[in-house]
Amino acid sequence: MAGQVSASTGAELHEQLALLSTTSAEAEEENDNSQSSTGNYIGILDLSDEVLLLILRKLDPTSLLRLGATCCTLFRVCSCNSLWTKHFQGSFEVSLAAPAACSVPAKEYFRLVFMWKTLFKNLHCNRFLQEKLFANVPYPPHQYWTQWLVLEESVPLPVVRLPTEDIQAIWGIGCEALKQDEVKEEDNDMKFEWCKLHRLACEEHGDVSKVFHYVLKLQEKKDHEDLEAMFHQYTRHRFQWHFSYWLFKQPPPFNRQLHAIFLQWRKHNKRKVSKWAAPKCDVEYLASLHPITADYWKGRLALGDETAGIQVIENYFSMCKSLVAWILGRDWGRLKRRKVYEDTLDGVYLVLRREAWEGPVDHQRFWEVAKSQMSRVCTLEETAANYVNWKMIENLPYYKLYMVSGNAVYLGHLQNFLQRKQLVHSWINLEDNAWVRNLLPEDLFTVLEYHSKISQDCLHGDGDLAQLSRLIWLYLNSGQLLYLEAIKGLVLQHAQGCLSYFDELCPLESMNNLIVP
Repeated sequence: MAGQVSASTGAELHEQLALLSTTSAEAEEENDNSQSSTGNYIGILDLSDEVLLLILRKLDPTSLLRLGATCCTLFRVCSCNSLWTKHFQGSFEVSLAAPAACSVPAKEYFRLVFMWKTLFKNLHCNRFLQEKLFANVPYPPHQYWTQWLVLEESVPLPVVRLPTEDIQAIWGIGCEALKQDEVKEEDNDMKFEWCKLHRLACEEHGDVSKVFHYVLKLQEKKDHEDLEAMFHQYTRHRFQWHFSYWLFKQPPPFNRQLHAIFLQWRKHNKRKVSKWAAPKCDVEYLASLHPITADYWKGRLALGDETAGIQVIENYFSMCKSLVAWILGRDWGRLKRRKVYEDTLDGVYLVLRREAWEGPVDHQRFWEVAKSQMSRVCTLEETAANYVNWKMIENLPYYKLYMVSGNAVYLGHLQNFLQRKQLVHSWINLEDNAWVRNLLPEDLFTVLEYHSKISQDCLHGDGDLAQLSRLIWLYLNSGQLLYLEAIKGLVLQHAQGCLSYFDELCPLESMNNLIVP
């Protein structure tokens, strides 16, 4: 079917679109009034093929394939040669022959060339394709792969050594053209550079488009199971392959820098990291050390584009290198340096995660956000006053909200949280409560002192530790005084119980020695 439509077809398109734009309320009313006469609603499948083609020409190849998978009718229309001839031209900058001259549908041609181009473009990280192409070096690979290589102007393989008849069959170059060019013959084989053969093939056939036609003609009756299997394997593992290549295959100086920056102040398993770049290296574990590499491993960066995603990662670690240099230039202790670094990176990725999912984020944008996050991290450190409090508040929702927004309201919530924590600490350390401190078990006293985070496991259960942990957590996060009174009551009740127990077992003198500070 032709891509252009007549005036009558254009009028039909406007009429059908007008029918499709009818609101559901109007359609229901019309159906209620004249159900017997109107029958069914007008849908996309009721449009003519010509109208459908006009609509489908607006879709990209991926969307076209997805739409064609919905039903038999749309599959037939979405497989139209005119659609895929247009996409072939747009994707590979090569025009296909007229549909009538093609014995294979244009969609199939597009599929085969797309698979080959994708695999060849990522040859540097595709070890399986490298084995196919480099297995017979210095001789060319299997004839099937050699025919695909004809399409590429630059091929990272040694010179071709083949008999004249093989070169003529694979490249379609006439004998006269081969004789006119300066070649060297050894044992009846001819030696050619790949770029020279590509140039000779273009000259012989007239242009690159005809070289494509020639190669596709040769591939018509061949089994493409190996190509399809390799493409399926690549689509499943492309993020892992690209990440591994980026992490381990850099030039030596850059590789050492990347190794140091990748592990700088990040908690990691030294045993697993010791196998860096080794065959048994746990690459997935290394990717999990940074949220950005973990997202890339799952295919989330840059709309699933593996190459653009690597660019996002490169910019991120370039910023990490600058951040490390800035932190080392400050007179800070090891713990503070590490926490500033970790919290800054976490804050940067909280802010930029959505942008990274959409596409590459340049280094300048990363550094602008990083400077803002470092300022907020330092403010939080000053608010906490000490490292223990700083570690304590890092899991509070207000901590991350302040990191993302910089809103002083969230900083106020954190200050109130720490003030309430200090009130509990001051109450248990009153001189009048010395007898309580001596009687309380160590686990309950530790929770009251609150020198560490309250674990989630401690909040569940019916024991004294679970009850006290819940009350403290509720008071610190809500500020309700009734929870503070409940904390005091529970602690005093437990201390009184311990006192009664020891009073029954020990003489009065011993008890006096026990409770006197």
